[in-house]
Amino acid sequence: MRNWFSEERSAGGILIVVACILALALAIQGTASSQFVLFSILQYFATIAPVALGLGLTMIAREFDLSVGGVMSLAGCIAVTIGAGDPVAGAIAGIVAGLVIGLLQGLAITGLGLSSISVSLGTLMTTAGLAYIVTGNLTVSLGRPDLSAAINEPLLVIFSWRSLFAVACVATAGLIFRWTRIGVDLVATGSDRAAARTAGVETGLMVAAVFTLSGGLAAASGVLLSYGLSVASPSGLTDVLVPAISAAITGGVSLAGGRGSPLGVAFGTLILCLLNAGLNALGVSPTAQQVILSAVLFAVAISSAPRFHRLLRG
Repeated sequence: MRNWFSEERSAGGILIVVACILALALAIQGTASSQFVLFSILQYFATIAPVALGLGLTMIAREFDLSVGGVMSLAGCIAVTIGAGDPVAGAIAGIVAGLVIGLLQGLAITGLGLSSISVSLGTLMTTAGLAYIVTGNLTVSLGRPDLSAAINEPLLVIFSWRSLFAVACVATAGLIFRWTRIGVDLVATGSDRAAARTAGVETGLMVAAVFTLSGGLAAASGVLLSYGLSVASPSGLTDVLVPAISAAITGGVSLAGGRGSPLGVAFGTLILCLLNAGLNALGVSPTAQQVILSAVLFAVAISSAPRFHRLLRG
């Protein structure tokens, strides 16, 4: 429990610094557009946070789900293709597809002893191909501008239904992770799987569950984003993987497993969103933004290294 609080404090400290940078950028730019900027930040958060949350949970279990981009894209294509006639049926079909894909991955990893990287990489390629088949290699239109407007309609000034869904996902996962045995079992699974099994943890069930959840969250994010855009493209959402990984690592999730929390992932996602908004407000070019974001991620990785902490103590 002490490690969880430490990671969240670290990510929270970075979040405060980045928020101050954004506030300075908005002060320079003027306050007239502040509401729009905050709304845009939360819209980007709504896209990345559910994907980063599911991916982060697999990383805590010392696995890795590379398929989230493909699942997100495929779910969006399924939802829009079916949702043109029945939006509810389209959304259900897209999310169920993500859950099934995640479950199959988890069963393959735990039942056959396969590497999660190889399984999820194969799934990424498969889902990308299926998205092209579903859409016929075309951009598919939902044809429901009323639905798109409702999904993106501002609520409580700076929120939308998409961003409220993302916040609800993070809050629910955070409460379950911290106040139930599931969080302890997941950290134990990622820390030392053999010792966790000896202690009675169903490690296979935990891995299958987090992959199923990762697939469902990526699919839900893809469905809501595609409905919000009113279109779906087989290659439109596959670039979400790198931001999701960056958000999870920035939020304190370790690639070695056994460390991290949903709240930390949310902080990491907000850090990236705030940095992106602040750099845009300052007029920084997209190329320079990539360099700055990479430097931030590199600094976070160094600061979390045990040897770095030993050098500081020395």
